Amino acid sequence: MKRPPAKRFQDLVVWQKAYQLVLSLYRLSENFPRNERFGLTSQLRRSAVSIPANIAEGFKKRTRPDKARFLNISQGSLEETRYYLLLSHDLGYGDTHELSIQIEEVSKLLDSYLSTILNSDS
Repeated sequence: MKRPPAKRFQDLVVWQKAYQLVLSLYRLSENFPRNERFGLTSQLRRSAVSIPANIAEGFKKRTRPDKARFLNISQGSLEETRYYLLLSHDLGYGDTHELSIQIEEVSKLLDSYLSTILNSDS
């Protein structure tokens, strides 16, 4: 069964999953060392917040190229976040396995959503 078109960005599954990822990353980074507050903690949070923010910003853009540009920015932020999560793991700052699964899920959803936008008739 086909889903009805989203009326708000919050209706998008990709946005919902990206937002949950942000919340999870904030919880993880609460336990980072204090000396990382202006380093890795800040960078990780900033890149993660950018993922759903750009999905939301692109949602109301009128043209496919505009929508696609914001989704592509979101993809870039997701990859940046993936790197910071890898670094966090390698520095021993917490268990990142579940977050890696979440990142992969958001990545696949973003790819699919972008493909749908680019291949739509309108």
